[in-house]
Amino acid sequence: MPKPTDLLQGTLDLLILKTLSREPLHGWAVAKRMLELSDDVLAVQQGSLYPALHRLEQQGWIKAQAGTTDTGREAKFYALTAAGRKQLARELESWERLSTAIGLVVREAE
Repeated sequence: MPKPTDLLQGTLDLLILKTLSREPLHGWAVAKRMLELSDDVLAVQQGSLYPALHRLEQQGWIKAQAGTTDTGREAKFYALTAAGRKQLARELESWERLSTAIGLVVREAE
């Protein structure tokens, strides 16, 4: 069986944008939220998460702001921008098309 992070290839941007669509979060909280929402299946490693966050920030889809965590630690909190919300809508549409197409192939193969 593939490692959970293998499943994220090509979908990490979508998962991050969707996770941040509810509220701004710091990096560790983004990974924790994804893990919780996926019933402990989608474990995103720091080596994948932080480069993706920086890439999304450079593209203007998220913005970072300094803040303090619940435990009192300084951290960057990431939030969606207006452009990020538009990109999330495009990513969700693309995901729906792809998952529908995969479903058709899988059901046909049975």
